[in-house]
Amino acid sequence: MKTYFRLLSYAVSIRKYVFPYFGFSLLASLFGILNFTLLIPLLNVLFNQAGESNLQVYRNLPDFSFSPSYFSFLFNHYFYGSLENYGRLGALKYACAAIMASVFLANIFRYFSQRVLKTVEADMIASLRQAVFQRAIRLDLSYFTEQKKGNLMSRLTTDVQEVENSIGRAFTATFKEIFSLIMFFVFLASMSVKLTLFSLLILPLSGGVIATITRRLRRSAGEVQQHLSGLISLLDETFGAMRVVKAFRAERLMDERFQEGNSKYRHALLRMVFRQELTSPVSESLGVMVVTGILLYGGSLVIAGEGELSASTFIAFIATFSQVMRPAKAIADAFSGIQRGIASADRIIEILDTDSEIQVQEPVKSLSQFQDKIVFDSVGFDYISGRSVLGNISFDIPKGQTIALVGPSGGGKSTLADLLPRFYDVKEGAIRVDGIDIKHIPLDDLRGLMGIVTQESVLFNDTILNNIAFGTEATLEQVVEAAKIANAHEFIEKSADGYHTVIGDRGSKLSGGQRQRISIARAVLRNPPILILDEATSALDNESEKLVQAALGNLMKNRTVLVIAHRLSTIQHADKILVIQEGNIVESGTHHELIDIPGGVYAKLTQSN
Repeated sequence: MKTYFRLLSYAVSIRKYVFPYFGFSLLASLFGILNFTLLIPLLNVLFNQAGESNLQVYRNLPDFSFSPSYFSFLFNHYFYGSLENYGRLGALKYACAAIMASVFLANIFRYFSQRVLKTVEADMIASLRQAVFQRAIRLDLSYFTEQKKGNLMSRLTTDVQEVENSIGRAFTATFKEIFSLIMFFVFLASMSVKLTLFSLLILPLSGGVIATITRRLRRSAGEVQQHLSGLISLLDETFGAMRVVKAFRAERLMDERFQEGNSKYRHALLRMVFRQELTSPVSESLGVMVVTGILLYGGSLVIAGEGELSASTFIAFIATFSQVMRPAKAIADAFSGIQRGIASADRIIEILDTDSEIQVQEPVKSLSQFQDKIVFDSVGFDYISGRSVLGNISFDIPKGQTIALVGPSGGGKSTLADLLPRFYDVKEGAIRVDGIDIKHIPLDDLRGLMGIVTQESVLFNDTILNNIAFGTEATLEQVVEAAKIANAHEFIEKSADGYHTVIGDRGSKLSGGQRQRISIARAVLRNPPILILDEATSALDNESEKLVQAALGNLMKNRTVLVIAHRLSTIQHADKILVIQEGNIVESGTHHELIDIPGGVYAKLTQSN
């Protein structure tokens, strides 16, 4: 239950609902049990066993108490009064009316208790899902490098849904059914202590059998959710790479992969469902065995005429005990479902308990403006232990200068650019902005100084306006101005709905050059003092490249720029060019200085370009 108490902490309004739910459940159980207390006098009338002694017992009302016995006495008081005044038929009519009223009230209160329960579920699950999402998007990029997106999506959807289903069962079992069970046994004991004790000796047997079954469910439920996460990951990868799948005629390969994952999920699901469904027939079978034992033992007492047990009381006892199996079965089913919920809850809590490795370190130093320079001081980095990506990188980026990174693919250029906004943390050395180690600068301050255009144009299935204004509260006029600087205004105006045109999933309705210009406009809008351009013109055709390059040239004036480029023509006017090869700076200088190095790496790159 520790896991559930942890989850309940996300139900911010639970205190407001606990007492109403408990109150409605109490009244629903009370009137539900009261239906069976009315059977004894009704049977006495039908069997003509209501004697003068009963009339005397129930003639005077006791003091009020909130208990089934008081309401039962109240019913008997008016019941035997009706019998005395209106005869057996009048008493029968009164009893039927009372039973109808009791059933009606029991169901009304049961309905309101369910309304409260569903409100608690909805509030808690919404808060939990929000908390998981907030935690997930604040984790560092290394977490998403190691985890599959489908796995995260599964935890936010199917796992949270499973928790939602089990929370209702846990609430019902904890507050309503256990309370109903206690009240039933209190009433049964008032009719016959012997039979009640006899039933209590047999019931633990069924409880032990069901507990054995449910203990194994948690592991099975965890396997089901794991396989389902794998399926969602495969779907995400397949649909995201549909162009590649079709280009390489790999539909059959993806079919086979999905069939394999689907088969594993099916087998795991069946194992879990078979165990879960076993609880219901087992509990019912054991319940019938208990009722049969009570029939045998109680019937022998009635036949022998021993004790206080009359035929009508015995029938009422059996009828009431048959209802005991309902909350007992509900509790068994609830604990069965709870095991599935706990397996999902553990996967959710794993995300909630994951801390981002990128944390601001003490002493914290705010930085609102960039004044001097950026320093890379003996920077080293590796994604995987034992394989160095960058080693002992040192260089400065003075304010207002453009530093270009070039070199063969896989040399570490993009990684170097990712270290500046702290998408990853350096493993060795330090990066300083205006003399402050970036580990001591709050992430909002650090990234607020930067505008980033990535190699891949990452756009959202939204309007052009919202994509350019992403992360800001810019006006339409400001967005238009940014689009003009990025040379995107002309094609946007020609779009169906202008700036309000929806561009499709990942901008699929636009060409590569158009997507890139919108990404550049998004960076332009922030008007940052530091620009990071990671292959910013790689997706453009020659004509678009000239337009965007001219716009970037104007944008880069009086700004500090770190640019990565494969097309060396775009960075020939950089203040300094660093040639990165195998994680090290092998050459450094201006375009003219580097091109004159005989057999140099930059010279070879220039020839290949």
